[in-house]
Amino acid sequence: QVQLVESGGGLVQTGGSLRLSCVASGRIDRINNMGWYRQAPGKQRELVAGLTNRGRADYADSVKGRFTIFRDSAKNTVALQMNNLKPEDTAVYYCNMEVYNDYDVGYLVQDYWGQGTQVTVSS
Repeated sequence: QVQLVESGGGLVQTGGSLRLSCVASGRIDRINNMGWYRQAPGKQRELVAGLTNRGRADYADSVKGRFTIFRDSAKNTVALQMNNLKPEDTAVYYCNMEVYNDYDVGYLVQDYWGQGTQVTVSS
């Protein structure tokens, strides 16, 4: 079983910065894709930033130029640096990882989610 633990959320004023971090533990042969999603009250969960194992990053239009996603494959960690935060960035942020494991009888690819961390941006 794989567990993802997030940290770094909190309350910040408009224009401020936060850095979210997510660490995976458990049986992990390789992490394919990593990403950060968010869900605001009354809204659907949306992709904020994604990063493939080849280093390709994709961002939601609303955060381009302000957010940066990082990964440390050796430590099974993904981070999200958020700058120039706006009230509309307020949401619960979730990390996501696609984990590949090899077994004698084949391989298994599974999606895992963190528990979520609250980010609140005051105006």
